[in-house]
Amino acid sequence: MNVPDFPPREKHPTIFNGFDELASGETMMIVNDHDPRPLLYQFVMERPEQFSWEYLEEGPETWRVAIAKK
Repeated sequence: MNVPDFPPREKHPTIFNGFDELASGETMMIVNDHDPRPLLYQFVMERPEQFSWEYLEEGPETWRVAIAKK
């Protein structure tokens, strides 16, 4: 999922909708133009113990994160 393609107000809801559609054990990858750390904090608050988060690339221009559903 290429996050910059979405309007700002739709980014996090779109990512959460995609995550919620995953089956247990499936992974989605997001690509962003900045560190998505605020999204990680939101996952911790809204989906505790339901996901794993792995940085695959950490900038400076592109961040890629694998988010797996437990």
